[in-house]
Amino acid sequence: MTEIGPLGPQDRAAWEVLARGYKAFYRTEVPDHGYEEMWRHLQDGRQVHALGARTDGNLVGIAHYLFHASGWTADSCYLQDLYVDETVRGRGVARALIERVAEAARERGAARLYWSTQQHNTTARTLYDKVATFNGFIRYDYPLS
Repeated sequence: MTEIGPLGPQDRAAWEVLARGYKAFYRTEVPDHGYEEMWRHLQDGRQVHALGARTDGNLVGIAHYLFHASGWTADSCYLQDLYVDETVRGRGVARALIERVAEAARERGAARLYWSTQQHNTTARTLYDKVATFNGFIRYDYPLS
């Protein structure tokens, strides 16, 4: 059985293993101090929130999410990061994390919950197509530096 809940100080090392796996999957380099900074943000919980998925007491998945204003509706909830250890994929862990983020979004009164993934992430997209609606949008990133 998978348990979903907040991350605590005892999760720091296991969280970083999963966070590094997430960043490696997306080929995004983050310096060591970036993980420390993100962990501080997650523990602070004011801007970015985190959930962990535990199976048999082991942290096997993470979700990071945040709320932001929307000009046309109530606040939106953005699921920024979602990652599940490869050894437990296909067992409902990602779905459970998404459902718990959705619960947090409802509690906050958010108008929507959304996320993005790369087009080639077919494994995740199989789940996403079951739990959400692809709305046809394509994301562009404008370089600011």
